[in-house]
Amino acid sequence: MDNVTLYQFELCPYCHKVKAAMEAKGIAFTKVEVNPMNKKELPPLPDGAPRKVPVIRVNGDTVYDSTKIVEYLEARDSSGLRLTPSDPKLREKSELVERWVNDDLSYVLPTVIYGTRGEALKAAQVVAKTSNFGFVQNAMVRAGGSLIMHQVAKRIVAKRGGGTPAAMLAAEMDKFEDWLGDRDFVCGSEISVGDVATHGCLTCIRDFPAFATIMARPRVAAWFTRVQAIREHNRALP
Repeated sequence: MDNVTLYQFELCPYCHKVKAAMEAKGIAFTKVEVNPMNKKELPPLPDGAPRKVPVIRVNGDTVYDSTKIVEYLEARDSSGLRLTPSDPKLREKSELVERWVNDDLSYVLPTVIYGTRGEALKAAQVVAKTSNFGFVQNAMVRAGGSLIMHQVAKRIVAKRGGGTPAAMLAAEMDKFEDWLGDRDFVCGSEISVGDVATHGCLTCIRDFPAFATIMARPRVAAWFTRVQAIREHNRALP
């Protein structure tokens, strides 16, 4: 698969999900950091498509939405690692884990990386450092972005019934650990979409204290290392 361009935002868990899939499959890609304020770097999108990342451009096609992107890659890339289990029950489990990443884990993570003012300040600094901002926008994000991020985290907590961000994250990771069990990967001995979706999402917070809390779970840490090894071994240069 040639000429793949990923339009992304560094703190977007869905973008990291797509990167995890492409690296595991050995697909080379070029990364374009999108300005989250004006999104001017995005290519022309199909009618009705939201102006959101991730988006990929490949061989003249434009594909948006992380799940659709992974499905597109699976359907058209015949040379790399397959991430869709052939067994219907295992495929159903992989899809279940991917939906959980999309609908639950990716919403809980902001509560732990923006949950306190100090954490939100660090997140704002990461955004300012990695994003495609001009000087004025960079200064605005560093100055006021942390306050906005902290309010976002508070709204997510309230919408999900309250509680502490740490407890919310622990409950979600309990689910994943139950799905994983004593297996190497969520579907057994072979990596699947469920694994790369979860791994990508967690990679998004590697620079934050919550990641160390997650890695304190031995089975999760061992699984994370196995998936990381596959990504690094198969990663292709653009």
